[in-house]
Amino acid sequence: QVQLVESGGGLVQAGGSLRLSCTASGRTFSSSTMGWFRQAPGKEREFVARISWSGITTYYADSVKGRFTISRDNAKSTVYLQMNSLKPEDTAVYSCAATRVSDYNLADPQYWGQGTQVTVSS
Repeated sequence: QVQLVESGGGLVQAGGSLRLSCTASGRTFSSSTMGWFRQAPGKEREFVARISWSGITTYYADSVKGRFTISRDNAKSTVYLQMNSLKPEDTAVYSCAATRVSDYNLADPQYWGQGTQVTVSS
């Protein structure tokens, strides 16, 4: 059974930092793009960041560019999201996503984690 398990969420003051982790089990995604999405209360889920299988290519939503950094360690089957200079509008449930090898842009994620809550207080 494929599982993506996130950790690292919590409560932080504006301007603070958090590091999210997502560990995969049940199969390897070392050849697949992986990424992060988030959903705030009353809003639709939105894309945050993605990273290619090699870790060389990354892409970010404009709202987090320059503040968030995505990385991965294929040996540990883990993807990370370093979040700096957090703002109250970053408050959301953050979910990890993985996809099939051919879906380079993470357009249609096949696997999702359960999500981890990030709350940024002002």
